[in-house]
Amino acid sequence: LVLLEYVPVSDPLRISRLRIANRSSERRRLSVCAYVEWTLGSSRTVSAPFVVTSQDATGAILAVNRWNAAFKQRVAFADLGGRQESWTGDRREFIGRNGSLSYPAALASDAPLSGRLGAGLDPCTAMRTDVEIASGESIELVFLVGDAESAEEASELIRRYRRADLDAVLDQVRGFWGGVLGSLQIRTPDRSFDLMINGWLLYQTLACRVWARAGFYQASGAYGFRDQLQDVMALAIAQPNLAREHLLRSAARQFPEGDVQHWWLPHTGQGVRTRITDDRVWLPVAVAHYIATTNDWSILDEEIPFLAGRQLESGEAEAFFRPETSFDCASLYEHCARALDVSLSVGRHGIPLMGGGDWNDGMNRVGLRGQGESVWLGWFLHSALTQFLEVADARGDLRASRWRDFAQGLGAALEREAWDGDWYRRGWFDDGTALGSAASAECRIDSIAQSWAVLSKAGNAQRTRRAMDAVERDLIRPQDAMALLFAPPFDQTPKDPGYIKGYPPGVRENGGQYTHGAVWSVMALAALG
Repeated sequence: LVLLEYVPVSDPLRISRLRIANRSSERRRLSVCAYVEWTLGSSRTVSAPFVVTSQDATGAILAVNRWNAAFKQRVAFADLGGRQESWTGDRREFIGRNGSLSYPAALASDAPLSGRLGAGLDPCTAMRTDVEIASGESIELVFLVGDAESAEEASELIRRYRRADLDAVLDQVRGFWGGVLGSLQIRTPDRSFDLMINGWLLYQTLACRVWARAGFYQASGAYGFRDQLQDVMALAIAQPNLAREHLLRSAARQFPEGDVQHWWLPHTGQGVRTRITDDRVWLPVAVAHYIATTNDWSILDEEIPFLAGRQLESGEAEAFFRPETSFDCASLYEHCARALDVSLSVGRHGIPLMGGGDWNDGMNRVGLRGQGESVWLGWFLHSALTQFLEVADARGDLRASRWRDFAQGLGAALEREAWDGDWYRRGWFDDGTALGSAASAECRIDSIAQSWAVLSKAGNAQRTRRAMDAVERDLIRPQDAMALLFAPPFDQTPKDPGYIKGYPPGVRENGGQYTHGAVWSVMALAALG
């Protein structure tokens, strides 16, 4: 048995090819079942009662969920290459009462499947065929699972792929991914590291992060403003056209005031307007990175509309709504400039305001009253201004002088106010209480405030080395193979940093190992040699 699975470059379906060779001396008769459980929503438990199955003219099985308002017109489909002899849309029939997929009831009997389809079932699609294979011969069965805009489109895809040269389709897939993943190749003394960098990470970035945008507990398919900008920065070499496309897509989710949707649903445009302060800064950072990588300066002159929607009211942390597209348009360069301009407000220490959270969304109540400050955002904003100043100077923008002066003052304030003695503080609460300080009972040291003191190139050389020594000592645990975001985690403190405290201590952003924080610390240590 050999099972080969792949997805065509341009069509929304998965091809599963099962090859069976009879290496015995006797003719074999086998029953083969193809099986899929339909979710057609974010949770199968919730959506299952609304999934309805039917059969089209090709003999394939279709599945729809009209209750899912955003995707009610879409049609999922499954097909056993036209070889299905019996089928069912009833999961209980196939598995059996209190049964399991390890031993389905339908495979314990020679009886054909009932053909039961429709509404009111525990939805699935199971297809069965019987095959005979002579000694020394082999056969191939093809199972298609996909999604289409209509039943007609689904039937057309099924017919086309029943006739398609599937080897040629596979060659196209291999050619595409070979081109993407072959654009960057490294060689180090660690073979496992090479395999991760040379293949898996770029594949994961494009397939999972940019295209699917779905995880175990985040199945909405939404774009995160910060999230996917970070992702396409990794694609600037491998897929510059995709990176360019997403930079323009992201800029179109900005309001005229300079702030942005923290995340949005592409199929409806609905999203959340927040007081999170770092999202918008990622746009000029990603644009500057893209230009430095591709030398495509023309992107700056692309005209992009803003969003039109209500501003947050006083005391309102966020609002979920569907904004309109504004008649007000500006160049991508102007979108970046507005993002920087709206980010220049500072607190009592001369450090940027945290607002409703910075990179660590869970710290959403540290500065919600408008006084809390973020040291990490200070380093990050300094880096953003420094990078984008090269772009501004090349265009002769008079605002460059103000941005340069602000960056110089910000660097001085960070050294004057944020140094805690052995590392840099993480910030200050609205009431002025320090966060990420040796005096803090919880979150005494936060890695990203130290890493970005290095990565921004704005921190004092002796202090940044001392700060990263503290990261190695207090946050990197070789015995556990972990690099923590901060320590100790929030647990008993009477201070309310935000929903981060709702995570168990040591989980996710609450003092666990978190991808960005861990990688940034590696990058900072590498920058220090």
